[in-house]
Amino acid sequence: MFEGFSPRTIDFMWNLRFNNRKPWFEEHKEEYRRVLLRPMRELEYEVFERLAGQCGDRGFIHKTARIYRDARRLHGSDPYRDHLWFSIARPSEEWTSTPVFWFELEPESWSYGLGYYQAKPVTMSKLRSRIDKAPKQFEKLIAPLEKQEEFVLEGPEYVRKKTAPTPKTEKWYNMKSFSLIHSQANGTELFSPELAGRLVRGFEFLMPFYDYFATLDADPDPQIG
Repeated sequence: MFEGFSPRTIDFMWNLRFNNRKPWFEEHKEEYRRVLLRPMRELEYEVFERLAGQCGDRGFIHKTARIYRDARRLHGSDPYRDHLWFSIARPSEEWTSTPVFWFELEPESWSYGLGYYQAKPVTMSKLRSRIDKAPKQFEKLIAPLEKQEEFVLEGPEYVRKKTAPTPKTEKWYNMKSFSLIHSQANGTELFSPELAGRLVRGFEFLMPFYDYFATLDADPDPQIG
């Protein structure tokens, strides 16, 4: 059961940021496993189990990222990540272009939400096509966002704006990719078991968005036909 991260977790992450070398990490590997990896996996498992119990089986899997960067892509970068995250989503060979729930911890802050690492252009084209066909349905989907302060819409936008069917859909219509994200500085909540409950409640709120975006791949390509 997740009992919270600890100040030692944050101390380790800061130390890793400033000592990002193999000899230092090898010397502190057990500390990494104890103060960062173990509580991250405990949080991941508890959130996954509670979310599945409250939202039903959607075929999700859960996974914690590796602390090791891909050696083939270092190109002078540090060999270890100074941040760590877990994700919850359906299995996919192209996870970067499918919607995922995530929680990420950095030395100075943490964040969680739902979104794409990098949505494909065709995915966003399909989203615009859906909005064109049923703008009121999409407005109904996004209406709860106006009544809450937990999540904000973030992501790169087109420089040359596209004409959306309604003012309320305009920002979504002009996204290249997106996330609904909450971020905040590290504080006492991070060290509490209550963090798991907050993530579960947030993911529950975002589940209708997941259900909507997860089916985009099955839509016909609007550029064809």
